[in-house]
Amino acid sequence: MGIDIGTGSTKAVAVDVKGNTLYIAQHYYPLNSPQPGYSEQDPELILAAFLNCITDVVKKAEKPPIAISLSSAMHSLIPVDSGGKALMAMMTWADARSEQIAEKLRATEQAKHIYRTCGTPIHAMAPLCKLMWLGENKKEIFDKAYKFISIKEYIWHHLFGDFEIDHAIASATGLFDIEQLKWSGEACELAGISTGKLSAPVSNSYKRDDLNPTLATSLGLDKNTPFIIGASDGCCANLGSFVTAPGVASLTIGTSGAVRITSGVPVIDTDAMIFNYLLNDNTFVCGGAINNGGNVLDWLLKTIMDKKRPGDSDYDELFTRIAEIPAGSEGLIFLPYLYGERAPLWDTNTCGSFFNIKPQHTQSHFLRAGLEGICLALKDVLQTVELASAPIERIHISGGFITSPIWTQVLADITGKELVIVQQEDASAIGAVFLSMKALGYEQLKQPVIDQKLVIRPDLQHYANYADSYLLFKRLYGDLKETMHWLHGR
Repeated sequence: MGIDIGTGSTKAVAVDVKGNTLYIAQHYYPLNSPQPGYSEQDPELILAAFLNCITDVVKKAEKPPIAISLSSAMHSLIPVDSGGKALMAMMTWADARSEQIAEKLRATEQAKHIYRTCGTPIHAMAPLCKLMWLGENKKEIFDKAYKFISIKEYIWHHLFGDFEIDHAIASATGLFDIEQLKWSGEACELAGISTGKLSAPVSNSYKRDDLNPTLATSLGLDKNTPFIIGASDGCCANLGSFVTAPGVASLTIGTSGAVRITSGVPVIDTDAMIFNYLLNDNTFVCGGAINNGGNVLDWLLKTIMDKKRPGDSDYDELFTRIAEIPAGSEGLIFLPYLYGERAPLWDTNTCGSFFNIKPQHTQSHFLRAGLEGICLALKDVLQTVELASAPIERIHISGGFITSPIWTQVLADITGKELVIVQQEDASAIGAVFLSMKALGYEQLKQPVIDQKLVIRPDLQHYANYADSYLLFKRLYGDLKETMHWLHGR
């Protein structure tokens, strides 16, 4: 069983030893924003969703799994006491309250050195910057905390009573030396903590089989069921999407989005700050993430289409209307930066903007331009990664968006790349399964023969037209950046 602990939900996927999907369970939880820039969640709700996923699958299977492996969203931060109890709500990857600290730090030479050492971009998403903010603004909680941990560590501590962190999650904190495989003294000193305030780092194949017997019984598990600590969602998605060879990238769109490659060495770019997270001790998952993915479509549905509680039929209507508008939205351009932006801009002060509005543009044009804006932002990341590494010929795609033919086609047309749906289930959960199979000595699964029905090829005429849209898209941000920052600082 692979379990992916995501931003909006936790999803469990159970497979047999040949990789065939048998059972799926998914539980959702809310994201809270009590103030502008805040992005918080209740870790107890996420823990409950995790446990419910296990019991749901066990009930469906009518027997316990051979093993359970974990994938998790990155960059969360929870101050806890010695018993693992949260001292405040969890700060998610999207929490931007440390943006000013990150912006100031990013302008220094020290930031470049920490980025080269730790592989994580200097940004408000990074626990490094979150810790600096807590030290300045929540001093009582900061001083009281026994440990500072992520949501996976929170769940792991509930299961086994120890504070342990896998190398993949650790390498996404901005505090972990990705070459020496230990906490960076320099980064921890900058964050105002000792390395003892962080969990013990372990490899992504690390295994525990000493679950509390009472808890095991309540979950329907054998008390000796092996739990493999696994990796981060991005690293697991690369594994689950079979992105391990040169010239192939993975692209995921969920709430946010990301482009990733797999490399034997870190891909360092101090301007674009390409991330470098550890898949294992000598393999890195490198790329860039955007803030604005499925959350932008949700905004379009609620704001433009006035669907207050969007359901499946509303999304069907959205995509139908988008398909009725020609590629390029008749010149309407959308900068999708509603929630600021990470790669390659690293600009929390940017904002969304529609440009070149004309009398012929209808509501449906705005919907299509919104979708195209997300894809143009992903192309920006894709080109940045290619320039810093090597050309990318094929993209393996995953995430909820793969069920939309119009969305996948627009993405292919804008990037000019061949897209392949390799994994129709949750790629991160499947990647976690692969890690457990390797840890337990099972034969590693090979990539299946690509089903040509699951290959999306770009329309070359549309690709040529979108090339002009992309140039305008890039120019617009440069032209509007100063005004956006002025607005943000008023």
